[in-house]
Amino acid sequence: MALDDISFEVKKGEVLGFLGPNGSGKTTTMRIITGFISPTSGTVEVAGINAVDNSLEVRKKLGYLPENNPLYTDMLTSEYINFVADIRQIKKDKKKARITEIASVCGISEVWSRPIGELSRGFRQRVGLVQALVHKPDILILDEPTSGLDPNQIAEIRSLIKKIGKERTVILCTHILPEVSATCDKVIIINIGKIVAQGTISELEKQASGKQAIYTKIKGPKEAVSRALDGVSGVVDVKVADRENENLIGYNLDVAGDKDPRESIFNTVVKNNWTLLELKRERVSLEDIFRELTINE
Repeated sequence: MALDDISFEVKKGEVLGFLGPNGSGKTTTMRIITGFISPTSGTVEVAGINAVDNSLEVRKKLGYLPENNPLYTDMLTSEYINFVADIRQIKKDKKKARITEIASVCGISEVWSRPIGELSRGFRQRVGLVQALVHKPDILILDEPTSGLDPNQIAEIRSLIKKIGKERTVILCTHILPEVSATCDKVIIINIGKIVAQGTISELEKQASGKQAIYTKIKGPKEAVSRALDGVSGVVDVKVADRENENLIGYNLDVAGDKDPRESIFNTVVKNNWTLLELKRERVSLEDIFRELTINE
């Protein structure tokens, strides 16, 4: 079973991060929404239209960039985009203006007359975005859109997704966590075909396990400082995080429940005539939440 009774809703104007490990069911979900495959049971509605019974009507409202970008590499960029515009039945009197607009937004004007087969991976992804957006879809579905790109290309595509997300609904399907943190309003995490969490990143942080973390940097003898921190009420574990010199050390502290031992830590440092350089509460990261929910025992 690829998907097990999953249910979720994406509202107009949201950028949704659809997260999961490899093999969790992400791509299968996207293929069902887009009409690429049919579910064995259940329903999908896109803009109020049943995607199983009215697949063609739903596809008119969708833009889809699959994980394996399906480009015709023997075509020029201009030929391919005009070909897609014709398939999407864009009216002739509006086609040129629409193509010019979206080519400019996605930044492919400089490769307009080049064969797709000669383009870099980054430009190919941009061409894929143009084909997904040329008909002004209500909903844009992107499956691993930055896979295989270099850091500069990733930053460019992220910026583009954020810009696009201001105008339409976007589903970003990925296992790359920084992608979601940088671009998404809401997150769904799927694992072994089941949704294990959904909400905003701040809502998921609140749902994470009761532990919280504190980072502190103290100038003082390591053994004595470690013992003292370990004895502070609420601190359940002390680990060395970094070391500037023998007596200037950063510590990561795991803290139980909703306790806040920062005042006690400060008083402990003062009492022992040590020097406190840093003391801050660490936020639970999306990576921590993801690992907690998707590591299978």
